[in-house]
Parts: sequence; structure tokens; C-alpha cells
Amino acid sequence: MTASEDGMHLWSARDTAKAIAGREVSASSVADAYLARIQRYNGEVGAVVSLDEEGARSAAAAADETLAQGQGHRVGPLHGVPMTLKDAHDIAGMRTTVGTTVLDRVPHEDGAVAARLRAAGAILIGHSNVPPWLADYETTNPIFGRTANPWDPARTPGGSSGGAAAALAAGMTPLDIGSDLAGSARLPASFCGVYGLKTTEHRVPLTGFLREPEGIPRTVRIASCIGPLARDLDDLRLALDLISGPDGRDSDVPPVPLDTPEERPLAGLRLAVAPTVPGADVAPDVRARIVRLAEDAAEAGARVEQALPDVDWEGQQTLFADLFAALIGAADPDAPLPDEQRTLLWYFRALQRRDAFIREWEEFFAGIDALLLPAAASTAFPHGEGRGGNGNDTVTLTGYPDQERLLAFSNLAGLPGLAVPAGLSEVDGLPIGAQLVGPRWSEARLLGIAGSLERAGVLPGFQARP
Repeated sequence: MTASEDGMHLWSARDTAKAIAGREVSASSVADAYLARIQRYNGEVGAVVSLDEEGARSAAAAADETLAQGQGHRVGPLHGVPMTLKDAHDIAGMRTTVGTTVLDRVPHEDGAVAARLRAAGAILIGHSNVPPWLADYETTNPIFGRTANPWDPARTPGGSSGGAAAALAAGMTPLDIGSDLAGSARLPASFCGVYGLKTTEHRVPLTGFLREPEGIPRTVRIASCIGPLARDLDDLRLALDLISGPDGRDSDVPPVPLDTPEERPLAGLRLAVAPTVPGADVAPDVRARIVRLAEDAAEAGARVEQALPDVDWEGQQTLFADLFAALIGAADPDAPLPDEQRTLLWYFRALQRRDAFIREWEEFFAGIDALLLPAAASTAFPHGEGRGGNGNDTVTLTGYPDQERLLAFSNLAGLPGLAVPAGLSEVDGLPIGAQLVGPRWSEARLLGIAGSLERAGVLPGFQARP
């Protein structure tokens, strides 16, 4: 039986690494299995781009040689495990495009994420596809084309980490590192039935991520956060541990340690639930699923209440658009923005509004362990149905207001958010995702709560496509 026939493509990254380190399987056989899987399915799905088959096989052979020489005690926690990175992370010698011809290049050095994963033994076999500038809830671009949802190729996997989520759902990678600005990791995870973690702002260094062209400054506090996507909660934990913390180059990253995820009982858990948020039109099947999760959590012992902070939801939506406009204005002097939005006074006042919003959410979480709400306002929609996709080199401000309202608030407030599989829709049979949001720096808490909900049978965990 071949590795792929044995279900290796659905093994967790940790189990794969353990099997390689124990010499139950070779790194070369694992690499061959994933490359064969990509060869078979990527033509239809279009999730993996800039694939480096030769480099993958060479690195796998080197990983096997290390073990053959009796050096197994010195290998990293991802030794010999092939994986992809979102096409915005610099990988030395690998084409990196961010979905646009403006940023299409081959970097000479790894970014912080790639370097840390290589140090842990991972084999970076390629990138996962993205929309131009990572600025869409669909994944299509003029360089590599469109990515399809493995559950239904006529539908989108979401964006902007759509290639990552689709590759995971299709068994073409065991782990990917995406990013999240207004749900770019969480919405694709929801659409494809996998896990996606938006980290606290500045948890992971942005060195070598979305590297700007010559002469274009990186604006401060852009609210974009790097985070892992996986088919397994423990893989998220491992990846988060490997990529977090200061790197000596991104000065915004503080030395805040990661807590150890607690296997906490549901009894006494203070869980706020919101089947929707003000102004978001959430599909009935998604709302019903969140309500059912809340009921099941209460039956399992959690203290559940429907609650949201008393914030200006309309104002936060406007503020998020304003800050995104400032980002675009810094990148494009010819962008059609009012002169007022190009002044420092306007920008500082926008940051002041953001600080007030952050304080309101911190006060809310003083009495709440986590907030449970949908990770997307719907199941995956057909290609082009949302905004039509920006399959060109442009960045636009118009979007999908129902999706954005569920997702962008946590970016604006700097909060971590964890998207988890919540079962399948009774309407169309597609994955539904829930998200857990907590106070800043509470990623370990959210992972622990999700694990407790899964062990109690409240959350189903990852389900492979039938």
C-alpha cells in the first residue's frame, strides 16, 4: 500500500514528524506522497503555486540521511515534514508574488516565518495561492488564476488565505502559515472546514511578509496578523509556538510569552455567544448552528449567555475602512482619497478612535473567557458571487459587509480569533465554521477551550470531504 493510499495525506504534521523521526516512514516517501497528491488534484483546485519538487525531494533525502547517521535526537519538531506557506511569506529562492505583478520576485533570504520553520525541520515545498495584495474574500489573481473549494469546485475557498485552506482540505499539505486582515485566515478555514488562527497583533514578526516595493513605506499598526492553518488543533499549537516572538528585526513584536494551553473543564467556563453582530446578515443555517453549539456547551457545563460589548459597530466598520484607506494611500500616492485622509492629524485621530475601541473590548473580556460567534456569514459562495473577485492587480475598499462585520472587529481591537470546524450545513452540506475570540495574548486559552469543546462533543473536529 502506498503512503497516499494509507491516508498519510490526512495525518497531522505532528504525527508525520513522529513517524519520520521513529523511522516508521521516510521523509522521502512522505514528500513523494504529497507531491503525488498535488499532481493529481491541484489542476482542479489550484491551491499550490510555485511548487519546488526538486528542492522538496532533495531536502527530504537530506532529512533521511540525518536520521540514518543516528542524529535523530538532534532534529526539530517538524523534521522532514513538507508544508506550504501563503504566497506572501518570503522563501529564499522561491518565487513570491502576493498575487500581483507589482510584487512578483524571487527573494534571496527567508522571512522570519520561513526561517523558523526550516530551523524546526520543515520542508517548504511551495506557496499557497492568494488574491492580489491579499485583499479579497475570494482567491484568484492574474498570475496563477483561481483557487477552487475542494468541497465544491464551483465555489470559492475564501480569501485571502484561500489557497492554504483549500490545500489543507484537499490533503495537499499538513500545515500552512497564512495571515489575517479582516478574516483572511478565519473565513477560508470556515469555508473549507479546517482550523485557522488569527493571532494577537504583533504576536508574530512580519519580517519578510508582504515585503513592500522599493520606496513604499510600511505603515504602522496595519492590523494584519500572521497565523497558522491546519487540520488539527495541536498542529496549530505547535506552529504558533515555532513562529511567535521577537526576531530582532520587527521592533513591534514584544517578548510576551505564550501560555501553555490549558485542558480546562467546561464547568465554570464563561462563554458569551453571538449568532450574529449588529449589521451582519448571517445565513439561517449558520445562525442555527451557532445557537446549537451554545446550547450544547451549556449542557456540558459552560456558563453561556448571549452578549456583545456596547460598542459602535457602525463606527468600527467605518474606522476599519479609514485605516485601510490610509494603508492604500501610503502604497499609492495616486489613490483617489480625500486630502484630509493624507494628513498626520487625520491618521493620529483615527488611531485614537482605535485605542478607544480596544479599551471597550478589553473591558468586555474582564468578565468573559471567550466569545463564540460565526467565522463566516455563510457557507462558501459560488465564484464571483461575492464581489466578483479582484483577479487583477488592484486593491479595492468595497467588500462583503456581512463577512467583514463578523471578522474585522478583532483585527481592529488586536484580539486573537480561532476558527474551528462546526459541522456541515443542513442546507448545502458544506462546512460551517465557528470562531472563538478572546482578549489580547489569549491564544493558548482559545486553543484550550476549543479542545475542551471537542472532547465534550460540542465541536466535531475536522471532517474530511466524503
